[in-house]
Amino acid sequence: MLLQRTLTALLLAPLVIALILLTPTWLFGPIVGIAFLAAMWEWTRLSGLKETAPRVGLLVLTAILFALCWCARDTVWWPLVIGIGVAWWVVVGQWLRHFAFGAAPTRENCLMKLGAGLLVIVPAWVAVISIHGSGENGHWWTLLALFIVWAADIGAYFSGRMFGRRKLAPTISPGKTWAGVYGAFVAGALVTVGGGLMLGVESGKLVGLLVLSVLTVVASIVGDLLESLMKRHAAVKDSGNLFPGHGGLLDRLDSVFAALPVFAAGKLLLGL
Repeated sequence: MLLQRTLTALLLAPLVIALILLTPTWLFGPIVGIAFLAAMWEWTRLSGLKETAPRVGLLVLTAILFALCWCARDTVWWPLVIGIGVAWWVVVGQWLRHFAFGAAPTRENCLMKLGAGLLVIVPAWVAVISIHGSGENGHWWTLLALFIVWAADIGAYFSGRMFGRRKLAPTISPGKTWAGVYGAFVAGALVTVGGGLMLGVESGKLVGLLVLSVLTVVASIVGDLLESLMKRHAAVKDSGNLFPGHGGLLDRLDSVFAALPVFAAGKLLLGL
């Protein structure tokens, strides 16, 4: 399984990096939007929505929200949407503490989870476009945000396997440990320092960027746990089977969806 995951990652990573670095924001936005819509399709399945027509309708609604946000770029609405995204992940932290909430396969819970999907995906899309379009180094800042999440994921995996004893959230995701969390913090911090220095971040702001990396990693873990909770409610192992060893798009983007609004908000607050 590890070999399969590694080979898939080695194939996908260069494509994602090329997309970030080589495409202008006006093209990057729609391409990322399509990927996020595909993840939304998987989310509708985890939410318990089985009929095709309503699932397509929700995708159309999401695309309309993307378009409206695009038209409102460079206005106060973008920071507001990003702020809503950050606030949402704080709420999710409380949801994880009461993990049985929303578990019953009722219509009301389905609607609630579909609404949650919009709060997961739309602010994340606005955040990544905001970062990507933030000046001449926007492409590199986008890459740094993803590298922090990827490094945290790798650090958590290996430190958890080597030192993991105490479980983080055994009822939601039995494989995650506190040792994995600490490994994620260390890996994320190392990438942040290297990336910050390469981007010319001054020493004072570099400390702020390190704090932001910790918050970004925390958000990525919360995003991962939320998707694990959704899969437990839906009684499925993966959100899809698009990537061998990795599951579906949502399985690959759950951490990223949570991390992006936090990183974008911190970047704005730090004036980077």
